[in-house]
Amino acid sequence: MSSKIEALIDEIEEYIENCKPAAFSSTKIIVVKEEIDELLRELRMRTPDEIKRYQKIISNKEAILNDAREKAEELIKQTTIQTTQLISEHEIMQQAYNQANEVVTMATRQAQEILDSATMEANEVRMSAMQYMDDMLGHLENIISSSTQTAQANYDTLIGNLNQYHEIIQSNRAELHPVDEELVEMVDLDENKEDLEVM
Repeated sequence: MSSKIEALIDEIEEYIENCKPAAFSSTKIIVVKEEIDELLRELRMRTPDEIKRYQKIISNKEAILNDAREKAEELIKQTTIQTTQLISEHEIMQQAYNQANEVVTMATRQAQEILDSATMEANEVRMSAMQYMDDMLGHLENIISSSTQTAQANYDTLIGNLNQYHEIIQSNRAELHPVDEELVEMVDLDENKEDLEVM
């Protein structure tokens, strides 16, 4: 049974497959946030419609049961008419009575079988629809969980790299000013010498 949710999930999986791998990594990928957000937004919008579609399938159970009841009632009605006609024949009244009872019994049994079959069919449709939706939602949950973990890992890697670059920049800046530090030390020594001479 194909659905718009399945198509969207396939599209998300294809998008993830086509993403470029992150630098120096075989397990991480680069995801364009706007594109994945758009796919997830569309999936979020489609999900209620799909659920309504399967709720409609489940509600058809009542229609199936009502149809079975109508068929059973019509069958009993026809049987009753036949019984009345048979009984009205005075010459074969007893025979008609026996035949009528047999027909009514058979019709009642057939009506019950129709009703039982319709109930089983409706329950199977309902269980299949619920299982299908549960499978789809479970698959969706796994995709979202995986995407969240990947995004968090990418964020952690980015912060680690930025901190490393920050330390390298600070170190490089410190190496640019060693002469300035020596001049400051010399000025401090001269000032101390002048203070001693004044004393």
